[in-house]
Amino acid sequence: MNKTIDVSIIMGSDSDLPVMKDCAKFLDQMGISYEIKILSVHRTPEKATEYAQALKESNVKVVIAGAGGAAHLPGVFAAMLPTVPVIGVPIHTKTLNGVDSLYSIVQMPSGIPVATVAINGAKNAAILATSILAVGNEEIKNKLSEFKNSLKDAVSEKDEKLQQLGLDKYLDNMK
Repeated sequence: MNKTIDVSIIMGSDSDLPVMKDCAKFLDQMGISYEIKILSVHRTPEKATEYAQALKESNVKVVIAGAGGAAHLPGVFAAMLPTVPVIGVPIHTKTLNGVDSLYSIVQMPSGIPVATVAINGAKNAAILATSILAVGNEEIKNKLSEFKNSLKDAVSEKDEKLQQLGLDKYLDNMK
């Protein structure tokens, strides 16, 4: 790792990319530096350990780890990076619809926490990472505030439209 990054986005397989891209898109929107990597603590344990060591020696502030099935990646990185917040993104699986991933990530032993978002909740992971970074950064805090205000504005606009059109026309326009 040669450059300074704020967030490391990691995932166990390229099949996780369609979900985890939402992290990168939101961080881009917020102007937050990141890198994105495919690592497997099961298939490439040496490479994963080497990367965790590089992160430990860097100034990375948050790790977002997407994993499906046994979903050990977030927990292993939380164990190897004891002072860096790790956010786990359980990835939907064909076998158990992602519940297996969710349980694997949330059931960490005492002392090794992993913040966990919803199944396929990569964008929320990026929002949470942004909130963590905003604690010490006024510029990021302002951008996050603007984003959250845009959510409120969108709901108000939808309600206004519902009031104008009525239920049936509103629903027809949603199709």
